[in-house]
Amino acid sequence: MKFSMWPNPERPSAEVLDLARTADAEGWHCLWYADHYMPNSGSEETLPGHVHECWAMLPAIAAVTERIRVGSLVAPTSVHHPAVLANRAATIDHISNGRLVLGIGAGWQVNEHHVYGIDLEEPGVRVSRFEEAIQIIRSLLNDDVTDFHGDFYDITDAPANPKPVQSPLPILVGTGSPRMLRITARHADEWNTWGAPDMAAGALDKLHTACEQVERDPSTIWKSTQALVFMTDNDEFAANIRGGDMGERSIIGSNAQLVDEIGRYAELGFDELIVPDFTLGATLEERVAKYREFQAEVAAHFT
Repeated sequence: MKFSMWPNPERPSAEVLDLARTADAEGWHCLWYADHYMPNSGSEETLPGHVHECWAMLPAIAAVTERIRVGSLVAPTSVHHPAVLANRAATIDHISNGRLVLGIGAGWQVNEHHVYGIDLEEPGVRVSRFEEAIQIIRSLLNDDVTDFHGDFYDITDAPANPKPVQSPLPILVGTGSPRMLRITARHADEWNTWGAPDMAAGALDKLHTACEQVERDPSTIWKSTQALVFMTDNDEFAANIRGGDMGERSIIGSNAQLVDEIGRYAELGFDELIVPDFTLGATLEERVAKYREFQAEVAAHFT
């Protein structure tokens, strides 16, 4: 398995770049960055917090690193026009010398759509828009010119140059719904889901079903997941986390217990575990220390 970092987008930009340099120097696989404009409230309500913009941060991360992959987790096609995403991705692939993963999704966060006046369409319409968008992005990244005439986009003899360094530039889709999974199976190179092993296993079963439906070999899709990581020897604290709202999206316990949990991901067939920094400490120094402990005491068992 590969192991990647995911800094909270509320971190100061200088701290994110320092973390990226650490990841690059110390053997991590990728640094992912969320594509949102504000903290999620689950409603139209705005919450306080500074959130840095993904497509401004990714080229900066690419420029200060040499080895790690960099990626968006994930860019909503409800917000971004596919031609904009394709051209951004190709340019950042050049800045990084071929290290970008273009992560996309249909969009979901209510408050950022509401306050900026961006339509958050009904789920079925949103997925239909996404299905057109991913095909346009793929064509713009691969083909000399793109023609696409759909219900949402009208693209005529459109170039997108320069082409990426990677051929093809990998497209990741973050999703769990059956229809989105079928679109992923048809058009994507990578897939991402949330969850501790039990939750992730259920999502993986749905991906396998989607692959069967479209006659795609699931082994040809790179599979990543992320979970909140709580490194603790305190059994009472661990039990409280497991029983809380984020329990099914968390892996919790001693380093030895985390090795067992991650072993389950590996047995399921996941290729990559993304470790958010959200639970690893209040300061950059604390978070880096936890990442180093995780790498030495947990991830080392899988490399």
